[in-house]
Amino acid sequence: MLAIAAILSAVLAFQCHVAPSDGLSGCGGSQCTVEVAGASITVTPAPAGDVAFQSETEPPPITALSAAVVDDACGDLLFARDAHRRMPPASITKIVTAIVAVETTDPDEIVTVNIDNFFAGDSTVMGLETGMRLSMRDLLYGLLLPSGNDAAVAIARRVAGNVPAFVGRMNAKVRELGLQDTHFTNPHGLDAAGHYSSAYDMAMLGRYAYKDPLIAEIVGTQQYQPNWDGPELWSGNLLLWLYPDADGIKTGWTEKAGQTMIATGQRDGHRLFVAVMGSLDRYTDVMRLLDWGFENVAGRPAGSCSAASASAGQ
Repeated sequence: MLAIAAILSAVLAFQCHVAPSDGLSGCGGSQCTVEVAGASITVTPAPAGDVAFQSETEPPPITALSAAVVDDACGDLLFARDAHRRMPPASITKIVTAIVAVETTDPDEIVTVNIDNFFAGDSTVMGLETGMRLSMRDLLYGLLLPSGNDAAVAIARRVAGNVPAFVGRMNAKVRELGLQDTHFTNPHGLDAAGHYSSAYDMAMLGRYAYKDPLIAEIVGTQQYQPNWDGPELWSGNLLLWLYPDADGIKTGWTEKAGQTMIATGQRDGHRLFVAVMGSLDRYTDVMRLLDWGFENVAGRPAGSCSAASASAGQ
C-alpha cells in the first residue's frame, strides 16, 4: 500500500513542449500486414489531419494536446485531437523497445547486464548494476513496470550489441508498420533532438504490442518479483488501480513531453486503445476517452468494425 501511495503522490500537472517535426516516410497510406504471436494484424495509416468518429455523443473535454482512440477490432480511429502532431513521447517509447526485444530474443535467456557509461541522473530505473545476471523476462518487467531506463540500455546492448544499432531496429519496426510520425534516437524516451512520435502512432504501436502475450501479461501486472535480491517491482500505471476495465499499457513523463500515456481496456468484448500526449491530467483524459469510446461501440457485436470512421475535425 505504501508503494501505491507513493506512486499516487507523484501524479502532478506539467507544462508541455512540442518537438520539431523532422520527417520519416512510411508505407505511404497502404496497409501493412504483420505476423506477431501467431496472429496477423493489419495497420492502416490514418489520413493526415484531425479526425473524429461520427457519434451522437460529444467527445469529452480533455487536457491533452494530442490524443487518439483506436478500436482494436479493425484499427478504426474513433477519436483524434491533433493525432499526427509530432511530440516527445517520453517513456512510452519503451513499448517499442519491448517489441523489438520480444521479437528477437528468448524471454528465459540469461543476460549479463552491461550499463557501463550510462548516466541515469534522476530518471526512473530498475536498479541494475553492470555484471548482474537476469533473465530477459525480468529485464522486460523492469523496463515496463518501474520504467527502468537502465533496463532499456541493458536490453538494447544485449539485443543489438550497442544502443544506436538497437534504435535502428526500433525505427525499422515503425517503418514496417507504416507509421509516419515517429522517429527514435534512444530506447528509453529521455528527451533528445529528433526523438518524437504522435498519439495516433502510439495508439497503433500499443495495439500491435498487445498482440504479444508476454507484453500483454507484463503491462497488465501491478507488481512483480524478479529473480534477484532486490525489491519487488511496482507498475507506475495507476490506471490498473483506478479503472476496472483497464489492463495496460504504459505511462511516461519528461519536462518537454509533459504527461504521456498509452492505455487499453476491454468492456463487453470490445477492446480500445487510447494514447494521449502533452497531457496535464492523463488519467482523467484516458478514463474519459475510454468511457466515451465504449459508449460508442456498445451497440455493435464484439469484434465488428465501425460502420462509420472519421469525418469532422476535433
